[in-house]
Amino acid sequence: MCQVQCSEQPFTFRSIVRYHTASVIGSLVTHMNRDPRPAVRATTGQERMRRRAEARRLDILRAAARVFRDKGLAAAGMREIALEADLSPANLYHYFQSKDEILFFCQDRSLDRLLDGLAVARSTRAPVLERLRALAVTHVHCLLDEVHGGAAHNEVDTLPPALRAPILAKRDAYERGVRALIAGGMRRRELRRTDSTIVTRAFLGALNWTAAWFRADGSATPRRVATLVSDYAVAGLVGPGQQGVLHAPTPPHRPDGERRADPGRLRAI
Repeated sequence: MCQVQCSEQPFTFRSIVRYHTASVIGSLVTHMNRDPRPAVRATTGQERMRRRAEARRLDILRAAARVFRDKGLAAAGMREIALEADLSPANLYHYFQSKDEILFFCQDRSLDRLLDGLAVARSTRAPVLERLRALAVTHVHCLLDEVHGGAAHNEVDTLPPALRAPILAKRDAYERGVRALIAGGMRRRELRRTDSTIVTRAFLGALNWTAAWFRADGSATPRRVATLVSDYAVAGLVGPGQQGVLHAPTPPHRPDGERRADPGRLRAI
C-alpha cells in the first residue's frame, strides 16, 4: 500500500506562539512606521484655532470695558459692545451669550490674577510691607486693566446667582489670604496691631475705590496711580516709628482743568 507523506509541519503550540508573536511585532512595526504628521497637523491646527478664538474674546472684552466705562454697566448692551468690537451682534453671540457672561468672564479672569499675586506674596520671604505693597500694585493694575476693568470688577451683585456664586467664592478666598498676611504682620509686630478684619477691608476698599474715579484719558498713567494708591494703602498699616515702603514721590498738585467723569462723582485723575 502506498503511503502518502505530508510535507507540512505539524500544527503545534510552539508554531501558534511564533505566529502570534510575528503578527504582534508586524502590527507594531506598521504602526510605528505610520506618518505621524497628519495627527500633528490636526493638533497644531486646533491649537491655532483655539488661540485665535481666545484673542478674539480678549478683543471683545477690551471693547466691553470701554463701553462699560463710557455708558455705565446698566446702559451698556450687547449691540453697543458688538459695534465697539467691530462685530455683528450674531458674531458676538458666537463668543458670549449675554452681557452677564462677559461680566463673569472679566471678573473671573481678574480674580485669577489677584489670586496669583496673593500666592506670590505668600511664598516670598520679604518683609510683609514689601509683599503687601507688591500685591496692592498688582491689585490696582488689575482694576485699571483695559480687559478686566474696574467697572466689571465692582459689579458682582448684578450677576445672576449661578454666576455670582463662584465669583464670591474666589473673592472670599482672596480676602482671607490678604487678611492672613496682615494678621501675620501684626503678630510679628511688623504692622500696627489692631483688628485685622477691619483693617483688611479698609485696605482692599482703598484699592477698589480707584476704579470709581480713574479715567484712562487722565493725566496720570495706570502705573503711577497704582504706585501712589498702593503706597497710601500700605502706609495705613504701619504705626508710629515703623518704617513703611513708600516709593513714589508726590509731586505738587497742579490744577489740570479736567472735567469730572460725570456729575456727582469724584474728580478723576
